[in-house]
Amino acid sequence: MRLSAQSQTIIHQAVVQRFGDQAQVRLFGSRLDDAAKGGDIDLHVRVQGEVNNPIWEASLLAAQLQRQLDGRKVDVRLQVDTHNTLPVDTVALSEGILLT
Repeated sequence: MRLSAQSQTIIHQAVVQRFGDQAQVRLFGSRLDDAAKGGDIDLHVRVQGEVNNPIWEASLLAAQLQRQLDGRKVDVRLQVDTHNTLPVDTVALSEGILLT
């Protein structure tokens, strides 16, 4: 996994601050490949309960993390239990690594 321990902590803390300690965040995509270089940080955040505007909340989290991670591009897929599961959710849940 190409994500420092410090970056993992920053991400986890931001997710907990925004969505509570029941939220789960996984890293998936190209950053899982240790042999690769570059690439954005793809995050899957699973939230229990209701989120008023999931797209807006995902965008706010991505922007916050980009600032905290020195401008590195961050993509956030927010999965709310009360909404439909998309194929990207299935991939992220099966292949992603849980950040704690």
